[in-house]
Amino acid sequence: MPENKAAWLTAAKAYPLEVRDAPYTPPTAHEIVVRNRALAINPVDWAKQALGNLLLGHIKYPFILGNDVAGEVVEVGSAVTRFQVGDRVIGQALAVTPQSNRSAEGAFQLYTVLREHLVAKIPDAVTFQDAAVLPLAISTAAYGLFHSRFLGLDLPTVPGREVNDASPVVLITGGASSVGTCAVQLAVAAGYRVLSTASPKNHEYVRGLGAAEVFDYNSPALTRDLVAACKGRKVAGAYAIGVGSVETSFAVLSQVDDCANRYIAYASPPSPRPLPTGALGTISMVGGMVWWMAATAVRSAVKRIKAEFIDGDEWVKPDGEIMRVWRDFVPQALENGLLKTKPEALVVSTRGLEGIQEGMDLQKKGVSARKVVVVL
Repeated sequence: MPENKAAWLTAAKAYPLEVRDAPYTPPTAHEIVVRNRALAINPVDWAKQALGNLLLGHIKYPFILGNDVAGEVVEVGSAVTRFQVGDRVIGQALAVTPQSNRSAEGAFQLYTVLREHLVAKIPDAVTFQDAAVLPLAISTAAYGLFHSRFLGLDLPTVPGREVNDASPVVLITGGASSVGTCAVQLAVAAGYRVLSTASPKNHEYVRGLGAAEVFDYNSPALTRDLVAACKGRKVAGAYAIGVGSVETSFAVLSQVDDCANRYIAYASPPSPRPLPTGALGTISMVGGMVWWMAATAVRSAVKRIKAEFIDGDEWVKPDGEIMRVWRDFVPQALENGLLKTKPEALVVSTRGLEGIQEGMDLQKKGVSARKVVVVL
């Protein structure tokens, strides 16, 4: 049995992560085990470390965090038919979800147990470090865009559906973010005309993903410009990413003439940066978030536009829209270039597991149109 090591979160707010031995866990019937070659860092990783039990309070310590892996299959479960030993794959690790809540499914180790429905093969031409930027972003984007609980859009296809002036519009704010990058590409492949927002330095990047128009999210005329871009078009809803994006989405959807789907799926609740460290700051942060959620609920009722946070509850289910995106779209789209491994990987360390804390610290400071990756 292989010798495993992991970067452990040993206690609430423990810093730094502790690299030490970890058990190797064989797969159950519908699982595979991957030898990780590259890992990506997400905000939830450092936020859990910084906030302790205020976030993901179901987790018991010591624990192995991490969501994004790329590597080679080393073992497959008895019911797995899509993968075999030696396949190069990416996958979303589910350790932090309440339905999993086990370190064997955490990304920050040498060998991770993955659920078959959240895994896809990658072409030989795609490096592990580039591919590692995708998994969590794919699932989050697919959930908000295509699940019937949220926008319920048509699924993406390979080749992608034609997008023209008559195509329905979907607003995706924060198009240069990790989730926004995937959301733009998935929506375009599904046949939607994407309007997005980004800082001016990232406009060309987001257009390169397929967005029809990109607007400066700091512009005082943002709402007016977005409403004008929707004029005469059928609007299929909004996917909100970034500070102020929910408010912008409310303003736009309440003013467009033909809004077929008065729905906002949002992927990032408001949270301050840097996160507070003291008790008073934490209380203030929590109070601010409670106030924001209450204000959002009131705004939703008044404007008759539903807004809901993409919580990831459906990730564990081995069927439905998310699974079909992973199975029917991702491998084929990577093969023909329809799905790009974006944002660009920012490799912060090749020191293996010891580099994960460095990656978390860098991601915490904030990066633009990049995703922090650690190579093992």
